[in-house]
Amino acid sequence: MRSFGLANPKRRLSNYEIGAVSFAFLLAATVFYLDTFTEIQSALATLYVITLLLSAETLTEKGTLLLAGICIGLSALSYIAGHGLHGDLAAALRLTVAVAAMVITCLLIIRNQRARLALIKFNADLQSSEERYRTIFEQSRVALWERDYSQVRALLMKLRENGVSDLHAHARNNPEFISDCIACVPTVAANAAALELLGHVDARNIKSMRRYIAQDDATFLDLMVAIFNSESYFEGKGAIIASDGTTKLVLLTVGFPEDVANFNRVIVGMFDITEREMAQKALFEAQAELARASRAATIGALSASLAHELNQPLGALVVNAQTLQRWLDRDPPDLAAVSRSAERIVRDSQRASDIIQSTRSLLGRRNPVIEPVSLIDLVSETRALMEGELLRSRVAFETSAASDMHTVNAVRIELQQVLINLITNAVQAMAATPEEHRRILVTIGSADGQEVSVKVHDSGPGLGAEILQNLFKPFCTTKESGLGMGLSICRSMLEARGGTLTAANHTEGGALFEMTMPIEAAVHE
Repeated sequence: MRSFGLANPKRRLSNYEIGAVSFAFLLAATVFYLDTFTEIQSALATLYVITLLLSAETLTEKGTLLLAGICIGLSALSYIAGHGLHGDLAAALRLTVAVAAMVITCLLIIRNQRARLALIKFNADLQSSEERYRTIFEQSRVALWERDYSQVRALLMKLRENGVSDLHAHARNNPEFISDCIACVPTVAANAAALELLGHVDARNIKSMRRYIAQDDATFLDLMVAIFNSESYFEGKGAIIASDGTTKLVLLTVGFPEDVANFNRVIVGMFDITEREMAQKALFEAQAELARASRAATIGALSASLAHELNQPLGALVVNAQTLQRWLDRDPPDLAAVSRSAERIVRDSQRASDIIQSTRSLLGRRNPVIEPVSLIDLVSETRALMEGELLRSRVAFETSAASDMHTVNAVRIELQQVLINLITNAVQAMAATPEEHRRILVTIGSADGQEVSVKVHDSGPGLGAEILQNLFKPFCTTKESGLGMGLSICRSMLEARGGTLTAANHTEGGALFEMTMPIEAAVHE
């Protein structure tokens, strides 16, 4: 009996269950005896239903079916024993009623058994889910709270029913509103990470968060607005005060349930972002300091650029003014020479003005004037500008130009500045070269179908490997009195128009600088 059709064979039957099963079998035997060996003319077989009911909680579904079959078999056996195979109609009807009662009872017992097993399984799954949830809640390193928002939601909904539409305005007009709302949000539970976030406090001391919410923090009001507007999710940054009095910045996340009845247990998550916010603040401060340093460096570089670029025309102005003075001091004055010197003074003054104007255009982000520039005329003009320096340094100047390349669209003053810088550097680089070997060759040609190339080749000692590596960096110079800005400025100007400036040592000796320019210059920021 202990293993035949039992609901759980491994479970030990209680005394009540053993008594119920024993009584059921005793009742079945009594019914069979009365129905078979007595003359009682009634449906005694229906009493087998009691046997099924007494065994319902002990037997499995198969056991119940087997017991029902045995009871039906006993009823049939009693009928045959008492009436034979040709009994009267009344006895047959009594048997039919008894069998129908047993079948219906068996089906009801099976349905109840299945419902009971489903309920047991559902409760087991629910308990397992609750255990998993509780494990995640307790062991998570994220600060988690379970809070009851049902009271505060009822308060907010009542305000809405009373005609309040702007909760921020209501809070401004009612200073005690926030305190009332905080009092209506009790804490149901908190995990270890939440207690640690507040400073390792006792869980019994956080039923209310009034002590830990900063007075000037607007995040709690925003949370109330989210509930007031029936939103499903809230996220915001706020501040809390730990038990030791320190203020911590936190990221608050709350997911509101769809069922209003579940507002009594809402999960609230908090992430400590104090270090991240402090690091971000430090980064912003460093960026601001870098911007200030960058502006200072820009001003310094601009000053150095102007000093470098204006040095040549201002020096030429001084030389031409001194020359003019000498021609005037002659007796009689050489007026023709005076006139030429005056023209050169005007020319150099205009060039200095153009340099300043170009710099102002750069600072003001105004587009410079792009015009057709004859490279041959530009080289000739630059040679005339530097004629005095070339003669003093005993430097031969030669020009070679391709017949099909004469004009480009460019900013004239910029090209002239680059060319003057390259020629000046070449003259200074040949200071130790014997006078008879001092030579500068400027070659104008086509780099490809879209660009023009201007090469400046000198007969100096060339460029060292270390100099070549840092040649175009600001403040890189080999001159004792040099600023090291010229080549950096030249490259920047050309690259701003889509061109390039490169340097190398020529195979025949000396340095070779090549500047390329697109035929149609572009204006880049």
